Amino acid sequence: MVEDIEKWRKACSISAVALNHGINLIKKGAKVIEVCDAVDQKIIELGAKPAFPAQISLDHTAAHYCCPYDDKTVFEAQVAKLDCGAHIDGIPGDNAATVDLSGNNSELVKASRNALNAAIKIVKPGIKLSEIGETIQSEITELGFSPVRNLSGHGIAKFELHTKPTVPNFNNNDPNELTSGQVIAIEPFATTGEGIIKEATNSEVFMQLSHKPVRDMTARQILAEIETYESLPFAKRWLIKKFSPVKVELALKQLQQLNAVKGYPPLVEQARGLVSQAEHTILVTDSGYEVLTQNQNI
Repeated sequence: MVEDIEKWRKACSISAVALNHGINLIKKGAKVIEVCDAVDQKIIELGAKPAFPAQISLDHTAAHYCCPYDDKTVFEAQVAKLDCGAHIDGIPGDNAATVDLSGNNSELVKASRNALNAAIKIVKPGIKLSEIGETIQSEITELGFSPVRNLSGHGIAKFELHTKPTVPNFNNNDPNELTSGQVIAIEPFATTGEGIIKEATNSEVFMQLSHKPVRDMTARQILAEIETYESLPFAKRWLIKKFSPVKVELALKQLQQLNAVKGYPPLVEQARGLVSQAEHTILVTDSGYEVLTQNQNI
């Protein structure tokens, strides 16, 4: 059994409650940034911290869209993907779901959700990662869509949101097997496009890679603030609550040049196809699995 199992269950339960809260706020005319802030605040109210900034990626943006501090985006007739997670003492949960505000893409939303549910059902020690990928691929293509092949699920560990193993969204012939005690995120993405994503520009999500000596006083102050996030991802706008936008921009540029901090730009489907997403955090048990983010009610 994984260590600190009750912390895992609590962090993942809070992640699920926060996801439900955010999903209920996604409505036409609402501001995207206000929903993201509300999700992060809900996590704090429930006694945890955000494991990463809540992100809402719209339409052909598959993942990693994090609002800048002055974002004016409002929800319209879009496919909206909410990805959020909480952590307790570095132990994180990670989950995601999609809302179809257009009224025209319910099958696309169904494809990623069906793929997630089908993949979970076969989780057990000894199952090959390629078998999970094959199951996801089959469910998505059955409804006429393509899995996003260069996005995947992942292992999760203390203070590590993305670690081994890589859980594919298609049959990649990976012979590696799941083992009891692993915590993984299964995370299918379905698209009307080609099934390949590429990086956009202008990162708003960052993560500290290392501690480096910094000469500039403002950059040192901002790095000290970054270190309070304990090597987990953070939003640029979180820093702007304490420092001016210009100072934050310059400091992050310096810190990236030093390889102290890395930016994670939005990921977009290269053919601009619409994308849906679904995700749960799963514990592999001796007899099968436990869905740790099981309080999702969607």
